Amino acid sequence: MSRHFAPVGSGSQAKSWASHIRATLALGIPLIGAQLAQLGIHTTDVVIVGQLGAQSLAAMVLSGQFFFTIFIFGSGFSIAVVPMVAQAFGRGDVVSVRRAIRMGMWVSIGYTLLTAPLFFNAEAILLMLGQKPEVAALAADYVIIVQFGLLPALLFAVLRALVSAIGRAGIILYVTLAVLLMNAVLAYALVLGHFGLPRLGMIGAAIVAVIVQWASFLFMVAYIETREQTRRYELFVRFWRPDWHALWEVVHLGLPISITVLAEVSLFTAASLMMGKIGTIELAAHGIALQLASIAFMIPLGLSQAATVRIGVAHGRGDYLDLMRAAYAVLAIASAIAIAGGLLFYLMPRKLSSAFINATTPEAAAVLDFAVPLVVIAGIFQLVDGLQAIASGLLRGLKDARIPMVMALVSYWPIGFFLAWVMAFPLGLGGIGIWLGFLIGLMSAALLLCLRFFHKVRLEMKTARV
Repeated sequence: MSRHFAPVGSGSQAKSWASHIRATLALGIPLIGAQLAQLGIHTTDVVIVGQLGAQSLAAMVLSGQFFFTIFIFGSGFSIAVVPMVAQAFGRGDVVSVRRAIRMGMWVSIGYTLLTAPLFFNAEAILLMLGQKPEVAALAADYVIIVQFGLLPALLFAVLRALVSAIGRAGIILYVTLAVLLMNAVLAYALVLGHFGLPRLGMIGAAIVAVIVQWASFLFMVAYIETREQTRRYELFVRFWRPDWHALWEVVHLGLPISITVLAEVSLFTAASLMMGKIGTIELAAHGIALQLASIAFMIPLGLSQAATVRIGVAHGRGDYLDLMRAAYAVLAIASAIAIAGGLLFYLMPRKLSSAFINATTPEAAAVLDFAVPLVVIAGIFQLVDGLQAIASGLLRGLKDARIPMVMALVSYWPIGFFLAWVMAFPLGLGGIGIWLGFLIGLMSAALLLCLRFFHKVRLEMKTARV
């Protein structure tokens, strides 16, 4: 087996601005589509469970945040694999690619075992955090089952690093679209009791979530093992054999990434908890606005993943001209999309919100009235949240995670959370105050992370010239 290969995007074509935009979109569009389809799985569940009423919808918001918080911390180690693979690919080092993927899977298995007690004690944790007993009980029933989808979700995220780096990101989109369709059909049947199957409510949604996560992982394994370009990496040959250096690098790079993403995600978990203290109607409305914001965020998130790959490959080659043009291209594309999305949220807040709740339920009008101003704020949210996501992806392409972690922690919590709490409670702005505080926190993160990236690249360029 050859130990070297030609990186995607190498050569003179990668030097023009137009080729950078095309390369960013060629990699970014499948990743964006995959992110939207992945979120669509949860969105489908929210829409279907929303037909059961406000209490079930509120429980779905809490359970979704609970699972996602645990998943997203573990995904930091999967994210760490991406720049490791991209830089090794840029150098033409096949062995390092294989070792990074393999040890990323090892870390995912270990993380799943360590977090199992959290799922089994979900109800007690939610009650301790001040949630209403009936909503906490419903949410706990969901997460106790859905925990069995954590491992395949993390393993799938690790395998994405390989196909993204070698220019085969399209398979991620195809797999995710297939399981999106599977999820919609199964959730419609098991949650609401169609096609002769029992009406299982949120329990049905949890069972379906586990099924589709395992399906995603197994589909990806099948693709890798049946294609010559990916099979030659021999990911599962002697899988039991450790590579301690690669394992340490996954943990060393992944831990600050995990803390960074958890700092942001837990901010929104805290928002759900604060909304839960205000009331069930407010929590349901917050869930709608958060779901819309999450859908919009999948676009910069996909572009951020593309940025990590493209910056990592260029950095592995030592090509700083390509690196800077790749960075400018992804920032410009993300900004244009965020502005367009923000206008849509501003012009159609009620129409967008109405898709997430049954209009015939008694609480629907109150939920929608509270959701509309939150959706408008979410439109502004898109630009700053998108920019900080892109900046994080650019820095990860350089394997720079520790200083960005500190910047994120300061922006999200001492600034974002503190202002959200002050505006919501002492100043009496309620749910709107929560969203305004978080908006300021994410704006701070976007500014600091962008400055960090360009400062670091300039320093490296000066060192390279010397």
